[in-house]
Amino acid sequence: MNSAVKEVFHTGSALETRAVGRKFAAELSCGAVVALSGELGAGKTEFMRGVAEFFGCAEQLSSPTFPIMNIYSGELLGEEVSIHHFDLYRIERGSELEALGFGEYLSNAWCSFVEWAERFVEYDGSYTARVQIAYEGEEGRTITIEREG
Repeated sequence: MNSAVKEVFHTGSALETRAVGRKFAAELSCGAVVALSGELGAGKTEFMRGVAEFFGCAEQLSSPTFPIMNIYSGELLGEEVSIHHFDLYRIERGSELEALGFGEYLSNAWCSFVEWAERFVEYDGSYTARVQIAYEGEEGRTITIEREG
């Protein structure tokens, strides 16, 4: 991201983390590909719940760690949108991503979210935004969002 815009949010609960996810989703545009990173349990799923709530598909959301990818159907301004949610935690090599058709899935969604994206630097150029979630005490989180400016 050449000219990135950076925002930092501090949350004190899962509800506040979801609210940041909803706000972020409201600013997305078609074709957005988001790298979502943070330690296990940092709040990536809560953030995604907020995104899913914004698009009206919250009931579909689950952490994709075991299936690797989930596709959610949502709505924006009366139009159907598809959200692709990847979790690359269990993927070992880029060749595995290629075999899954990762690049094609990224380009065929209204928007995509990729957890553990930092593990596969060969896709760095694909991301239009990056969301980093970090622990700030027991309940608190720092959410840093960088997007193309």
